[in-house]
Amino acid sequence: MAKAKGSEGNIRQKNKAVIFNAAKKEFVTYGFKGASIKRIAERANIARANIHYYFQDKTDLYQQLLSNIIDVWNREYDTLTVDKEPKEALSAYIRAKVMHSKDDPDSSRIFASELIHGAPVLNDYLNGDFREWLESQVSVIEAWIDQGLIDKVNPHHLLFLIWSSTQHYADFNVQVVAALDKESMTDDDFEDVVTSLTQIILKGCGIK
Repeated sequence: MAKAKGSEGNIRQKNKAVIFNAAKKEFVTYGFKGASIKRIAERANIARANIHYYFQDKTDLYQQLLSNIIDVWNREYDTLTVDKEPKEALSAYIRAKVMHSKDDPDSSRIFASELIHGAPVLNDYLNGDFREWLESQVSVIEAWIDQGLIDKVNPHHLLFLIWSSTQHYADFNVQVVAALDKESMTDDDFEDVVTSLTQIILKGCGIK
């Protein structure tokens, strides 16, 4: 029985991932109000009833999509720990965030749109789990400052700078490629972003 349940869980996870990927494109293209379950089903190449099997309605799908985006970010980008050297930890954090803008720009755009519209779905998260997570990251930066490993900088603004500068290449990619006179950014372009932002931010923290 345990094996059957595990198999069923894997199928459920895979099906929801397909729906989430289709929903990202739909919400980015039309926004929450303009998005439709019908088009999401067409994008995912599945029956509309299959979406309602996993999600009550469009609102439920949107809420679960945002939760999934946040879960991925918290799992993959929680790299700032006191047992790591700041140069290593910050460099890895910047690279991970830039590469996420490259590999999954729609997640960043959906999250940004939610915040721009006043975070109606994420308000409780921002005032609860997010604040707790943020303070854990701030405490790491403060520990580095106390040990003399980095200059005295405002931890909150350092994190805001990293978030905004890295996610800029997803949220404002149209502006970026126009400014660079390109049709799209290449892998080399994103590597240049990593190098440039890492140099600027580490130097601003007094790290050679």
